[in-house]
Amino acid sequence: MDLLHSLTLADVLREHRRSYPQRTAVVCGDTRLTWPELDDRVNQLANALTEAGVEAGDRVLWLGQNCHRVLEGMLAAAKLGAVFSPANWRQTGAEFAFVVDDSRPAVVIWQQDEIGEAIAEARAKATHRARWLRHDNGEYEEFLASGASDDPMTDVDPADPVLQIYTAAFTGTPNGALLSHTAVVIQDLLMANLQRVDADYVYLNAGPLFHVATLMTTLATFHMAGTNVFTRRVDAEELCRLIDTEKCTGAFVMGPTIAQILETNKDGRYDLKSLRTFGGAPEWNDMITVDPSPWGQRPAGYGQTEVMGMLTFNAVGGTATGAHGRPSPAVQVRIVDPDGNEVAPGETGEIVGRGPAMMNGYFDRDDLNAARQAGGWHHTNDLGRREPDGSITFIGPKTRIIKSAAENIYPTEVEAALAKHPAVKEAAVIGVPDPTWTQSVKAIVALKEGETATADDIIEHCKATIASYKKPRTVEFVDALPRQGWMVDYDALDAQFDGGGYPGGQRGR
Repeated sequence: MDLLHSLTLADVLREHRRSYPQRTAVVCGDTRLTWPELDDRVNQLANALTEAGVEAGDRVLWLGQNCHRVLEGMLAAAKLGAVFSPANWRQTGAEFAFVVDDSRPAVVIWQQDEIGEAIAEARAKATHRARWLRHDNGEYEEFLASGASDDPMTDVDPADPVLQIYTAAFTGTPNGALLSHTAVVIQDLLMANLQRVDADYVYLNAGPLFHVATLMTTLATFHMAGTNVFTRRVDAEELCRLIDTEKCTGAFVMGPTIAQILETNKDGRYDLKSLRTFGGAPEWNDMITVDPSPWGQRPAGYGQTEVMGMLTFNAVGGTATGAHGRPSPAVQVRIVDPDGNEVAPGETGEIVGRGPAMMNGYFDRDDLNAARQAGGWHHTNDLGRREPDGSITFIGPKTRIIKSAAENIYPTEVEAALAKHPAVKEAAVIGVPDPTWTQSVKAIVALKEGETATADDIIEHCKATIASYKKPRTVEFVDALPRQGWMVDYDALDAQFDGGGYPGGQRGR
């Protein structure tokens, strides 16, 4: 390892201790820590984990909600060359047991509140034996206090993994994507630049920390010595209070949460003007500050867990005809045919990428890694096209193409047609098995408040907008679409509305 050119998450924390000794690093409930105080606790936890047998390359699994201890656990693992894995706390006991047996952690940090029964089931079903450390009572603090506050100063290669984030179950079971210090640092700096994150930035961690959608801004804030504010779950009253009292400048908030905040703060008792975020309805724009940063003006793009967030950004390279912007400055992107040959602009193919922000691979998935990293490129298993101006449009997962008779139907094209109906607030499309056509198109639609439409209305609208064979044959109405972060949760829709039969033989990506 070239120590002269190394930069790990632990190095970033050490530098903040020196450079920002009086600034607040984290806020979580009654806990407020400066950078030196956070570093002391991270050192104590790292040394206690070492005494518990954790070594470089071992996993530390987090089964719990948002908390400053997520950051402590991640940074302690970083100082040891270990790998921190925050798992989805909303899972069942059987799903927890799978994650435990699959990741084989040395230590599991868990909570009793809200998920205690599922944890008990997981511990009974899992065959892997680990040290279980409860964090929502005194056990975690007692364990941490047992460690010395001296920095362990372990030599860590920045190319080694520091995070293991589980993806959607696109092979039938989740896969742990291994993300290196280098990948995380690069995405930190990209997000910090696009969101204008600096040492005065205060980020409210309202989204789940087991998703990179939230985590990439958490870590950008960490990298730039801003303040991370943690809240255990989304509660509009608490979010308003925290934004007001902590003067949060950023937060992970989506449509339903915004609606709840608008209702909670309709009397204006909370001052939310410090919050710089996406614009929307006039009443929302009046309540917050519309984010002037490139990210705020042209948010999102296309990304995956496997690239620690984003592969393309709408905020990169000015205006674009492609729906998902241009590639990150840290990657190369190609659109290729099944043989790996780059296709011409305007043609559909698989999105592949390479660069230092890519994952190292999936943990313990040799065959899958060989397929997904063939030819030295990360194969996303997603379809897209490059537009004539060089920008990228994401079309949809390869395994979620709907095959109706001999026709390939791309759900995003049908969704775009649905979005043009004046009564539709949001819509998603899945394929359902069909004895005659192999698959047929089903639309799941949420209507705007006060609007009405029938299934026939929706279908006829689509017939007038796209080719008839692409129209939905059935329509289901819901109050809102399920989401993972800001992305629609298509696996949940498949499970709820009997989707399946995709040509790839899999759900999800």
